[in-house]
Amino acid sequence: MAEPADLARPTSSGPGRVLVAVYGIFALSATARAGVQIAGKFSEAPVAYLLSALAGVVYILATIGLAGRGPRARRLAWAAVGFELVGVLVVGTLTVLDAGDFPDDTVWSVYGRGYGFIPLVLPIVGLWWLTRTRPRRNAT
Repeated sequence: MAEPADLARPTSSGPGRVLVAVYGIFALSATARAGVQIAGKFSEAPVAYLLSALAGVVYILATIGLAGRGPRARRLAWAAVGFELVGVLVVGTLTVLDAGDFPDDTVWSVYGRGYGFIPLVLPIVGLWWLTRTRPRRNAT
């Protein structure tokens, strides 16, 4: 029997559970790190600390989108994970080209070097998983 055209495998099923968990850990760690940096030494590197806070928000939204069900959650996941990849590539490149503009690291500095490059790999895996679990079109 054919599946309805809008039926998609939930992104939080199977291996997606691990992906949601990793995003949740990054949401917590990036947000906590940014909070401590902003509260304690904001004047030292405001751009870097605000970028870390932005990364934390992006990870929160990606976690919500990937853990959710339905088209709205899927759209949120696509937007957050796509934004994350662009952010990692842009901030990573800027920090490699001119480290002087970033007196302290962000989550995405040097493509996530401080986090074992997971911030670079994570959105690629996330986008792959979103593609893998996308709704199937009915052939009839």
